[in-house]
Amino acid sequence: MPQSLTKKIKSIDYIATILWLFRTGIILLVIWGTFAKIALGRGNAYTASDWADFVVAGLSQGSLYALIALGYTMVYGILFMINFAHGEFFMSGTLTATVLVAIPLSTSGFLDKYPIWGLLLIFVVSMIVSVGIALLTERVAYRPLRTAPRLIPLITAIGASFFWQYFFRGLYGSSIIPFPKMEIFTGNYAIFGFEILKTRAVVMVSSIIVMIGLNLFITRTKMGKAIRAVAENKDVAALMGIDVDRAIAMTFMIGASMAGFAGILYAIMFRQVNFFMGFIPGIKAFTAAVLGGIGSIPGAALGGLFLGVIESIGPPLFLEGLNLSGAHQLKDVIAFTMLVLVLIFRPQGIIGEALAEKKA
Repeated sequence: MPQSLTKKIKSIDYIATILWLFRTGIILLVIWGTFAKIALGRGNAYTASDWADFVVAGLSQGSLYALIALGYTMVYGILFMINFAHGEFFMSGTLTATVLVAIPLSTSGFLDKYPIWGLLLIFVVSMIVSVGIALLTERVAYRPLRTAPRLIPLITAIGASFFWQYFFRGLYGSSIIPFPKMEIFTGNYAIFGFEILKTRAVVMVSSIIVMIGLNLFITRTKMGKAIRAVAENKDVAALMGIDVDRAIAMTFMIGASMAGFAGILYAIMFRQVNFFMGFIPGIKAFTAAVLGGIGSIPGAALGGLFLGVIESIGPPLFLEGLNLSGAHQLKDVIAFTMLVLVLIFRPQGIIGEALAEKKA
């Protein structure tokens, strides 16, 4: 064999080649499945109204992912750690507000008679409990490990997640608890000739308003600027007179309040809560944060919406085209396949910046 050919063979990066073949294979499968669905008519037949429902359902689900993902991305942006207990912040406030506030208000008739005041109280209690759990976790489990190797806080976060899951299981039981049905959310809205469930419309509008408010808080207020300064460089921020511990605690407060708010929207939309309800939405929100660009607030919002839509339209579009049985039960496969692809080929996410070596 010629020496030049031998050198070329040795210089080939086989791992990179395999990864590119893997990505190409996934893309080809998606293209073929979409073509088979549209051109060959595989799977179920859907009307324009059905596709609109898929998109709206995806946007509403993605709005919840985006709200939860904000907590992941803000904590990572300031501490460079993945807070895997964030799903339990989402669960704790929702479960507590349902058991201690929503069900008693519904039983007494107050929730139907004064739905706005009842909802306001439910949201406030959920957010307060989520913030309290987040601050306690940060103070007890994370702050003492702030200078430890980064693997240790990650393991601690996983441990905190299991602790809060079983704490609330012991507190409220392991059974699924139904969230009260509210007449104010019954029915549809007619928008541009399409019928949209009121619950989905409320979730989308509320999420957009909250995310815009958060962005204004981070970019326009003194505390928001302090949080961004600490995220950039803690030592320099401390030298400039910024209370680093306070800024970090505020970051946990904001992320947990968004999770508590999203939890009640989740309960309104799906009408059931339990001690394990934070696990799957938490993992999906983490996927959304990575997809959009971990550490970026707009990236978390965009990643959540994108993930929700892909999860919703993926099964009827290209999974049915591939003749996969139970296509609509495989939306989790789509989410985690996207996570793997993003981590392999674009770890900075859709709009995230390439991380410096210090932060990576």
